[in-house]
Amino acid sequence: MILNNSFAFFRYDPAASLYVTGEDAFVFLQGQFSNDLRPVRDGNGVYGLWLNQKGKVLADSFVVAHGEGFLIFSRESPASVIRERLEAYIIADDVTLEDAGGAWSAVALRGAEDAAQSIVSPETGYIVRSRGAAAWEWFFPRAETARVDQALAGAFELTAEQAEQRRIADGIASVPRDIGPGELPQEGGLDDAVSHQKGCYLGQEVMARLRAMGQVRRRIFRVRAAGPAPARGTPLFQGGRQLGEVRSAVAEGDGFVALALLTTLNLDATRALSLGTAEAEPTVGFVVA
Repeated sequence: MILNNSFAFFRYDPAASLYVTGEDAFVFLQGQFSNDLRPVRDGNGVYGLWLNQKGKVLADSFVVAHGEGFLIFSRESPASVIRERLEAYIIADDVTLEDAGGAWSAVALRGAEDAAQSIVSPETGYIVRSRGAAAWEWFFPRAETARVDQALAGAFELTAEQAEQRRIADGIASVPRDIGPGELPQEGGLDDAVSHQKGCYLGQEVMARLRAMGQVRRRIFRVRAAGPAPARGTPLFQGGRQLGEVRSAVAEGDGFVALALLTTLNLDATRALSLGTAEAEPTVGFVVA
């Protein structure tokens, strides 16, 4: 299929590619993953999180059914983190974890759904709906790279910087860069990665409590200002009080656009923020959605 330049893609090697097999694989993963894996059995993939007992985000991943087991892919969460998290809870379960990293590659797709679906066949891996509008992840055996390149002929290939600009502009928090072991899913807008209909899983009690409360005290905001992109962890102030910090930032024109984790207490979204110090000139504005 020849694609027009309105369809964009970004190549990457998943930070995690794990293969989970065994008679108890589905039941075990369903009790560990934040999202419902039942649709995966029907050939669909699903995005979700690996939480700790306090509901904090250790890692994220996509899960797809593969052969007699399940493949776990993550763009940025390390395989070692996911593996350690899972192995800690394998007790008497018939479950085996294998590293499949060398065999798989991936492409992030952005564009029309019919185009995304039509370029993937069972022989060339799996396509999973990703986060954001008109977004998918295509996971495929590395040996099929030439076939994938042919399918993507005519599409616009994003650079790493362009892909990062799009992610931040869409307000998509990265795990673990923007939201990690110190944060809850709801603070990063990851509500859709959490199921409230499935059975028990690690961190579920905290998720249920937060749903009943209806809000969290911190969350990710998009911000923009002139000047060079600040480093991760650069503090942001308002009215002389630190309200949070920059988590991701990328150059945009003569300035930058960033995702910042800010407390919602005493936050006035109509006022600019000061970058770096409480005394700095307020120049950082909120991005209007």
